[in-house]
Amino acid sequence: MHSDLPTAPEKAAAEFSESFQSIRDEISKVVVGQSDIVEQLLISLFSGGHCVLVGVPGLAKTLLIQTVAQTMNLSFSRIQFTPDLMPGDITGTEVIEDDQETGRKHFKFIKGPIFANIILADEINRTPPKTQAALLEGMQEFNVTASGQKFELDRPFFVLATQNPIEQEGTYPLPEAQLDRFMFHLQLDYPSVEEEKQIVSQTTSTRHVDIKSILNKEKILEFQNLVREVPVPTHVLEKTVKLVTMTRPGCDLAPDFTDKFLSWGAGPRASQYLILGSKTRALAQGRYNVEFEDIESLAVPVLRHRIVTNYAAEAEGLGTVDIIRMLLNNL
Repeated sequence: MHSDLPTAPEKAAAEFSESFQSIRDEISKVVVGQSDIVEQLLISLFSGGHCVLVGVPGLAKTLLIQTVAQTMNLSFSRIQFTPDLMPGDITGTEVIEDDQETGRKHFKFIKGPIFANIILADEINRTPPKTQAALLEGMQEFNVTASGQKFELDRPFFVLATQNPIEQEGTYPLPEAQLDRFMFHLQLDYPSVEEEKQIVSQTTSTRHVDIKSILNKEKILEFQNLVREVPVPTHVLEKTVKLVTMTRPGCDLAPDFTDKFLSWGAGPRASQYLILGSKTRALAQGRYNVEFEDIESLAVPVLRHRIVTNYAAEAEGLGTVDIIRMLLNNL
């Protein structure tokens, strides 16, 4: 007998979509504009990925990530990366402690700021590679190593790393292999004139906004598992892998302009993140099925930092985003 009642997957997708939209509504109470950035940041979080965000100072990056943590009732840490920051300043360090009962001394591990659910790694390119590596280990392995011991990080664990595009002197830009660990590379632009008027009006008055908590840790982990259960049609999977393969110079599937303008293409992690992000995007729109339009919408933030253009592309004024659009048009 046919029933019009929604099935369990449809109910789950509807619940996810409602929560996703509620979080966006709460964030929009304090963050003006940047709707695409907010959507992609939430997609990354529910997919279990991390983001690197490039934008000039003063574009409310800290406010954005703090508000995300507040709406999800998660702990938040902000780490300002500097040239003299040491790995132990992030992961934690051991201190000598007196035992009041026995009078003996022993080492006690004091956890660092990485032990939070949401981390803002501010200006990550200002710190030396060994300190960057301490954060990257946590992102990849969900644990940190200190004095030969491993300490588990609390889940969900999400890192938003920022890079300042203006000042490059004395910085340590993340190499391509380390950028590959970030699911999305997001670029934050200046607000429009109307948005800036609203920002100035809101931040120079006595206006106070209460942010509601929409989810908790358990529900977020449940949603992260739900994302992985969303089915992907075979033709979408095949087309996604073809898109990523086409970025690799010398590959049979690569068009001529790939060989001409690219030095390096994207690895398999790009295909994985395109599929995972598309599953989350589909659920956010109340669908329990992935369409290729989801892949297309996430192609730029997933591939932008995974392909490397050469001097020929630079000579013709082509950037990575131009190449990605050319690839989508040639599928």
